[in-house]
This record gives sequence, C-alpha cells and structure tokens, in this order.
Amino acid sequence: MIKPSGLVAVILLFAALGIISIRSAGEQAIYAVAVKDIDGKAATLAPFKGRVLLIVNVASECGYTPQYQGLQAAFDKYRDRGLTVLGFPCNQFGGQEPGTNAEIKKFCTDTFKVTFPLYDKIEVNGDQRHPLYALLAGKSSPFPGDIGWNFTKFLIGRDGKILQRFDSAVTPESPEVTKAIEAALAAK
Repeated sequence: MIKPSGLVAVILLFAALGIISIRSAGEQAIYAVAVKDIDGKAATLAPFKGRVLLIVNVASECGYTPQYQGLQAAFDKYRDRGLTVLGFPCNQFGGQEPGTNAEIKKFCTDTFKVTFPLYDKIEVNGDQRHPLYALLAGKSSPFPGDIGWNFTKFLIGRDGKILQRFDSAVTPESPEVTKAIEAALAAK
C-alpha cells in the first residue's frame, strides 16, 4: 500500500514526465458547473471553453444597473476576439432583482438591448451559494471572499483560470477592466 506522501510523489513524478496533467481544479471545473439559462434550460459553461469570460452577478433595480450598457458594449467590442459576458441575476443585495427570469430577460433586452447570455437567478453568498460562485469566490479561489454587491465581475482566461475580480464600482468600460480583458484576449 502506498502511503499518502508516496502517492503525492508518484503523482508529481508522472506530472513531471508528462504522463498526467495537473491543473487547478477551478481551471476545468468551471466548465462543468451545472447552470440554467434565463429560459430555465439546463446547461454548463462548456460551450465557452477557450473563450475569455466576464462573469457578473447582475440586478435590474440597482444603482449599478446602468453597467448593463457597458457590459453589452464590451461584449460587442470583443466578442469576435473571444470574449463572452455572462450575466447571473441575484436578489441577495437589497432585493434589487425581484423579478422572474422572464421579467429580467425582458427588462435587459428592452432597456439595454442585452444580447450576451443571461442565466437563472442564483445566490452568490451564504449557505445556498451557487456552485459557480463557490468556485469564483470560495476558499480555493485566487480571489476568495463574499460578493459585496451586485455587478461584481470575474475575468476568466481561455484556459478557465480565474484571472481577476473587480468590485461593483469598477465599471466594464474602466481602463482597469479594459486592460485586463485585452491582456486575457492576447494570451493564447
């Protein structure tokens, strides 16, 4: 029987020899997380493998709601280069996303002409935290900690690695976000 320390040594040896690949759990796990789109259809993020993702918890009745316009502009500007914006409605902050998925979709489409993918309303903190946000902000994330408010943004590289976290006040069109998106798109 191999002792745990011996098993680790064997795994590291195999990795060094290229027999197996060791990746951060989050780098591949993000694509396997079960989600539902805004219409309630079961999905995963697997179709976005190889793309840069900007994942955002969104709300329709928030002071930051006008950021939908900047998110759509970023999606329009960088979509052909490999960026996809993903919006996950959340009602945990001041009850600022009280509508149904159908109401949220209509609001986003009618008010901000949103064409990037929207998903089922989820919780991003607490005991009912969605598994996606457990990966993005949980203890094993490079950017751990509870989500502070609506419109917190996570930038994910083409390899599934969490590259950066931006707080709500950092707008999608800010130089900080723009520079990070462009760097992620340039990386192959």
